[in-house]
Amino acid sequence: MAQTWTDLLLAHWPVPAERLRPLVPEPLVLEEFDGSAWVGVVPFRITGLRARGVPEALGLDFPELNVRTYVRFGERPGVYFFSLDAGSRLAVWGARTFFRLPYHRAEMDVALEGEWVRYRSRRCMSEREASAAFRARYRPTGPAAPAAPGTLEYFLTERYCLFTVLRSRRVLRVDIDHVPWPLQPAEAEIETNTMAAASGIALPDRPPLLHFARRLQVVNGPPVRAS
Repeated sequence: MAQTWTDLLLAHWPVPAERLRPLVPEPLVLEEFDGSAWVGVVPFRITGLRARGVPEALGLDFPELNVRTYVRFGERPGVYFFSLDAGSRLAVWGARTFFRLPYHRAEMDVALEGEWVRYRSRRCMSEREASAAFRARYRPTGPAAPAAPGTLEYFLTERYCLFTVLRSRRVLRVDIDHVPWPLQPAEAEIETNTMAAASGIALPDRPPLLHFARRLQVVNGPPVRAS
């Protein structure tokens, strides 16, 4: 698929690895930076979703919000998702069916208010799903630049695949291609955030590390068996 990600907030908190390890399936290796694992809550919008090589978009423009951490399988660093919420029923069905990812349908609204992005999401719960909601507004506060190798920002963002683990413990990888993240410093006013708690993760009582990205064009491959 090809798509464009817009108006992203990357909010990250350090979480002790021993708390996350039971939530990350083997055989993925939970990665740490400066002695801590990290959890990200990332709201954004997807536009122009289409099959690779097909010029016409599918008409699926929708908000998405994911909760993630950072892992390695073999020599490949990547992303592991605890949850992904989306404002499109079709996108949720397709991602669950073909990519085996833990997507959830949510009622979502995104509005631009000058340089601010106002974002609201509430998961449409079934009896088996935990309540998950996010309300915030955020904006960039400085110029865009790629992360420097060896920095925390590089560790959190410069990852070009995601992993999912089946019940059989078979690991699937989806490769993702894009230019280096055009990261900007950011500020955010977060009113509600129960996204990580819905996955059993207690975030620390401290301000998150914040970054913003206005626009990123992305292509991804199909799920393949990781080795």
